[in-house]
Amino acid sequence: MTRFLKYATLAVCLLGVIDLAAWQQPIFRGGSDAVRVFVTVTDRDGRLVTTLAQSDFEVRDEGKPQPITLFDNSPQPIRLIAMLDVSSSMEGNLPLLHGAAEELFARLRQGDVARLGTFGHDIVISPSFTRNPNELLRVLPRAISADAPTPLWRAVDEALDAFGEEKGAEKTEEREVILVLSDGKDSGPTGFGRRVASQAEVIDRARRDDVMIYGVGMRSRGPRPRMPGIGPGGLQAALVADLADPGLALVAQETGGGYLEIRFGQDLGSAFASVADELHSQYLLGFAPPKRDGKVHEVDVRVAQKGLKPRARKSYVAPKS
Repeated sequence: MTRFLKYATLAVCLLGVIDLAAWQQPIFRGGSDAVRVFVTVTDRDGRLVTTLAQSDFEVRDEGKPQPITLFDNSPQPIRLIAMLDVSSSMEGNLPLLHGAAEELFARLRQGDVARLGTFGHDIVISPSFTRNPNELLRVLPRAISADAPTPLWRAVDEALDAFGEEKGAEKTEEREVILVLSDGKDSGPTGFGRRVASQAEVIDRARRDDVMIYGVGMRSRGPRPRMPGIGPGGLQAALVADLADPGLALVAQETGGGYLEIRFGQDLGSAFASVADELHSQYLLGFAPPKRDGKVHEVDVRVAQKGLKPRARKSYVAPKS
């Protein structure tokens, strides 16, 4: 009888554990099915705010508030790919690129890894993720060709490919970020047989793959383009002729990254360093997707405290049952 009671008690306990586990399944805490949203919060002066609590945030999916099941404000490891424009208009910027890349890689923390890429006549990305700055900087060219194009969107598209080259089909828990520096407009197709990518395709891929994209635009320091025709349209074209592609700011906004514009006399290295500091000062929020329909859902992050501005990705693709 005693032995029977012992086994009966054990069976009841096991059933209780199994039942508890089943009850806990809908709760997501950073698993592959959770929607992860990284949030940057700034005050009115643009300074980072890093002391908020979970109760200060609200996350909405298609306008409906969702329970926050994951909250973390500690620095998260990042896998960063920095893509640098080496088109003809960047000819006068090559020394700046080297110094800014060094500044960026000096800000990497324990657990962070990076790859460095360039785009002009060719798109070249360093072979593997590493924290070794010497290995990363070998990608930078010694000179910039005077007729090199700006395959901006194809470069970002290939950077998205590069995340999958080492991890295969398995999704890692590390954050994936692309930092793009450019001073020109996308040049479109650059040769017969080469893959073509658009701004819209880049946004769709980044949304699907959960990749955050930062953009740094700068005025060209190479030879100025030929003056456009006279008239209102020509004047407007002249004013923006040496500015970065406006789509870069939109891509950053849609994916939750930031966009900076560098003008003459401003420090590019400081801009890169500020991106690294921001990445290490973000909040991680997570929630269970209310619908597993495989569709694009709008997501909106709000903070309760007035005067603070949250920035996060605008949408995500829900998992499919």
